[in-house]
Amino acid sequence: MQSIATSLIASFTSPMHIGTTAQALLFIVPLIAAISVVYKATKLESMATKNFIKESASLFGSIFVFILITAIVLLVFTFLVTQ
Repeated sequence: MQSIATSLIASFTSPMHIGTTAQALLFIVPLIAAISVVYKATKLESMATKNFIKESASLFGSIFVFILITAIVLLVFTFLVTQ
């Protein structure tokens, strides 16, 4: 039993390697979904299912578009600086 617990704890001491490919950037989608759901769950006055899904999807889209625009701006800036 102790070896299972030790190996489980040891797995959290070294970070997971995530590359810089376009496929690796898809890890951000579940993170954005979790953030938007938890944030709206704490901020909405009434928890009607339709309203909650609509508000969470709206926040998800807002965060995703902001990150996309920021990535494009940084890409253009990096291209201009390195040329």
